[in-house]
Amino acid sequence: MEAIRNYLETMFLNLPNTPEVYKAKNELWQMMEDKYTELKAEGKSENEAVGTVISEFGNLDELAKDLGIEQIVHSTPVSNAKTLPLEDVKRYIAEHSKHAFFTALGVMLCILSVCAPILFDGIAGTWNMNEDAMSALGVCLMFVLIAIAVGLFIYSGVMIGKWKYLQNENYVTDFATTEYLHQQAESYKPTYAILLTIGVILCVLSVVPSILIDSFTNYSYFWENLSGALLFVFAGIGVFMIVIGSMRIGSYNTLLKLNQQGTVGGSYTTSQQNNSQYIHPAVTGIMSVYWPTVTCLYLIWSFLTFDWWITWIIWPIAGIIASLINNTLKK
Repeated sequence: MEAIRNYLETMFLNLPNTPEVYKAKNELWQMMEDKYTELKAEGKSENEAVGTVISEFGNLDELAKDLGIEQIVHSTPVSNAKTLPLEDVKRYIAEHSKHAFFTALGVMLCILSVCAPILFDGIAGTWNMNEDAMSALGVCLMFVLIAIAVGLFIYSGVMIGKWKYLQNENYVTDFATTEYLHQQAESYKPTYAILLTIGVILCVLSVVPSILIDSFTNYSYFWENLSGALLFVFAGIGVFMIVIGSMRIGSYNTLLKLNQQGTVGGSYTTSQQNNSQYIHPAVTGIMSVYWPTVTCLYLIWSFLTFDWWITWIIWPIAGIIASLINNTLKK
């Protein structure tokens, strides 16, 4: 029966998501199910029953008139979309997970690279070492970490670049593949929530070590520098968690959005049904990264100025802008 169900969903995959189409699909499913049950009662094997049902009910053009959707079927343009196999989907998720890890690690190394000059300067000032030599070592280590980060960006970008065809060509996922993606995304959401929560908490609390060290230790040049370095350590780990979690969940959303909105295939999962549609594709693209961008701007502004008492204002302003865009540009 699973093979019959998948075949039925493929038949209706690119038809518009309307009550008439859903009614016709349910009627055809009932006819297929009754025929399958009848054949099994006659002693037919699984393969024989499935083959007979598909051969008898597998041509939607012939059944469209009886199902009351003849005009819809004939007016729907023939789709040239290719079906993305489940094996490719699994490989994409695995490779995108590595891409997310290397990218997040590169971002963290860029943030941590600032710690090298700070710590080496503190060591030189505390233990009376050659300040010029220690500063040079600190700067060299900083550039080494940045170089490693850039290498990770390049490697992960090349590794994931072969999947660019999903954006440039027309691909869809069938019912079984979409269900698999939906289940995988749902199972990852708790992990994503934990990573995002801990990441944001670490970014917000990154100033706490500096406050505690400055408050409970005697004045020391090394400890003063260490407190500043710990700020970037906490922020780096927090950003690492945010980036890797967001990129991992983004891989599932990318594949779930392959099926065109407004079609039966585009409504297989709740996440697809709830996708906002705007009057222009550019607005859709902007809104897909709107809140992550606002979060980044908030953190950058806060860490550069340390005006936490005022930087929160970015959230209500961003909310008002988002509401205006949704009310004026959403379909």
